[in-house]
Amino acid sequence: MTKDITIVGGGIIGIATAHTLLTRHPGLSVTVLEKEAGLSLHQTGRNSGVIHAGIYYAPGSLKAEFCRQGHAATLAYCTEFGIAHERPGKLVVATSPLELERLAALENRARQNGLDVRHVSSAELHELEPNITGLGAVLSPATGIADYPAMVRSMANQVVSSGGQILTGAEVSDIVEGSDGVQLTLADGREFKTSHLIACAGLNADRLASLCGLGDDFAIVPFKGEYFRLATRHNAIVNHLIYPVPDPALPFLGIHLTRMIGGHVTVGPNAVLSLAREGYGKLSLNLRDVASMAGFPGFWRVMRDNLHSGLAEAGNSTFRSRYLRACQRYCPSLELGDLLPYPSGIRAQAVMRDGSLVHDFLIRNTARTVHICNAPSPAATSAFPIADKIHRLAIKAFALKGAVSRV
Repeated sequence: MTKDITIVGGGIIGIATAHTLLTRHPGLSVTVLEKEAGLSLHQTGRNSGVIHAGIYYAPGSLKAEFCRQGHAATLAYCTEFGIAHERPGKLVVATSPLELERLAALENRARQNGLDVRHVSSAELHELEPNITGLGAVLSPATGIADYPAMVRSMANQVVSSGGQILTGAEVSDIVEGSDGVQLTLADGREFKTSHLIACAGLNADRLASLCGLGDDFAIVPFKGEYFRLATRHNAIVNHLIYPVPDPALPFLGIHLTRMIGGHVTVGPNAVLSLAREGYGKLSLNLRDVASMAGFPGFWRVMRDNLHSGLAEAGNSTFRSRYLRACQRYCPSLELGDLLPYPSGIRAQAVMRDGSLVHDFLIRNTARTVHICNAPSPAATSAFPIADKIHRLAIKAFALKGAVSRV
């Protein structure tokens, strides 16, 4: 049987897209293919769990727009369906004169995005956070945390109850788009046809896009984010989420303290080049992934342009004492024994052929396919508006080729 729409990827964007399509078009035939044995096992289930307010993103960008919309939508969904969430707020803390300058620019950007933020002096910072040291901070009271895997499970149940199908252990190895549909081949040899395809493949987004002629000018470069969990005695060390001031040239937010759902506190992530897209151990190596990076000219250019920061991140990864010092810049009471093991994550970062990092969400389409090519943080926060964008693209692109009338 030919499905109306097949979605590749069982992370939060893929499941939110299936949920959106079936909510707006009851009776639509929707299938989700997930190559793993379960849902949300990569980026969705291995992040800080933050509901971002959107203070970092360039005004007018998709990230700024979708994060603002997604913040409200995520809170609404969590409230309606009983998903664990909190709103502790975020403090972005400056620890040097240069960071104070960057902090002022960040506050201005946040105001341009229409967000509720305010400057916090060093004295007030000490009152709000006795264990945090800094020259000043910006407070974002709307920032929250959520159990994103629980959100995915909830939406997946709704997808199935609405008539959708979710298949795990279903890795797509080939895509052939024709005038009358899209032929999919799975790694285990199974084949089936779908009228339209939506790829939300995260760490493998470039590979699926290339199969459809859309991925020649970019590649996914994986960056591992390593976390630690603080010792239990530090469960109340902070009242807010504590972030450093990010380097505006990089898409990473820096090592931060996060109050997680469940009451514990994590520190991280750093951002070190990973030699495996889905290998989370320090020594993980995938030769196919390494060959893909080595054969892409943009990879060498981005390594050259960011050599200093790359070496610093590698040092923080290799030596736990250096990682600790990065935390002690704003939380000096932490000790080496406070950093306990915690699962790492990997960010799928799109890099263009000229070596430029893709800072915004990147979505492309053909007549019968839509591809989410770059969706790192704040993608979890932005899942609902990204799904809405995919829906609108489906209406426009798929209808051009006689798509199912219900879309």
